[in-house]
Amino acid sequence: MKKSFSKLAAASLLASSVAAVNTQAMSTQPAPSGFTQTQHPMMLVQGILAFDSIAGVEYWYKISEKLEAEGARVFTGEINAFNSSVERGEQLIQQLDNIRATDPSIEKFNLVAHSQGGLTSRYVMTVRPDLVASVTTIGSPHTGAPIADLLNNAFPEDSLGGDVYETLVDAAGTLIDRLSGDEVGPGSARALTSEFTSAGAADFNAQFPLGLPAEVCGEGPASVSVNGHDIRLYSWGGGDSFTNAADPLDYLFGTTGLLFGGESNDGITGSCASHFGTVIRDDYKMNHGDLINQALGIHALFNTDPLSLYRTHANRLKQAGL
Repeated sequence: MKKSFSKLAAASLLASSVAAVNTQAMSTQPAPSGFTQTQHPMMLVQGILAFDSIAGVEYWYKISEKLEAEGARVFTGEINAFNSSVERGEQLIQQLDNIRATDPSIEKFNLVAHSQGGLTSRYVMTVRPDLVASVTTIGSPHTGAPIADLLNNAFPEDSLGGDVYETLVDAAGTLIDRLSGDEVGPGSARALTSEFTSAGAADFNAQFPLGLPAEVCGEGPASVSVNGHDIRLYSWGGGDSFTNAADPLDYLFGTTGLLFGGESNDGITGSCASHFGTVIRDDYKMNHGDLINQALGIHALFNTDPLSLYRTHANRLKQAGL
C-alpha cells in the first residue's frame, strides 16, 4: 500500500509539473503579430466545386489558418458548387448580410475570390457595394475559358448528350453542396458552362463591367465608386498549367491547358483573362489548383509558395486601410 501511495504521489507531482509548464508556455506564447489583421474581415469566395471542407480537406488548403495565425478574421463562402455567378452572388449576399446581422462591428468585407468566385464577387460589388471594401480575383476567367466552349459544344443544350451531362453534373454538384454542409438550393451545370463560353462571358461583362481592363490584357482601374461606396480592386493569376509531377491535378490542368494553343495559362484561365483592377502579377509558376494551394499544398519547387501570396496580400489590404 505504501509503495502504491508513493507511485500515486509521484504521478500526481509529475502531472502538476507538466500542467505548470503548459500554463507557463501558454502565458508566454506570443500574440498574433497583426501582419494580416485587416480592418474588414476577409471572405474567401470559391470557384467551381465551391466546397468549404470535405473529409477534412479545405478548398482553400491551409490558407485560412495562415491568415488567422497573424491576426486576420476569415470567413468562407457558402455557395453552389455549380451555378451561374448571379445565383451564387445572391447566395453570398445572404451570407454576408447574416454575418453582419450577428456581428454589428462588421461593416464591410474584403472579398478574395478564386476562379468563378471572381465573377461572383463582381456581381456582389455591383448590386450590394455597401457590403464590399475590396475585391481580389485569383485566376478568374473574366473573358471566358476554352474548356467551357468545348463542353457546351460537345454536350449541346436540348440534346440527349446535353441532358445526360446536365443530370450527372447537377447531381455531382448537389452531392458536393451536401458534403460541404452548405445550405443552398439546387445548382445548374448548364448555367455555369454557358456563362464561361466566349459569348457567355461577353454577355456577363456587358452587364457587370466594373473593374475590367479597357483593352485586351490591359490593367483595370485600381478602384471604383458604386453608389458612394469606394471599392479597391486587385487580381493575380498563374502562367503554367503543369508545375509538379507529384501533383495529380497537374495532369488535368496540363491537358486542359493545351486548349490555349501556346497562350500563357493556368490550365483553366488565360493569363490575360485573369486581369482585373490592379494586376499584381499574371504569370506566377502556378496552375489553377496551385492558386489555392491544391492539391494538398503540392506546388512548383523553388518557386513562390501560394500561402505567401495570401499572407502578403492581407498585409497589402491592411496597409491600404482595408
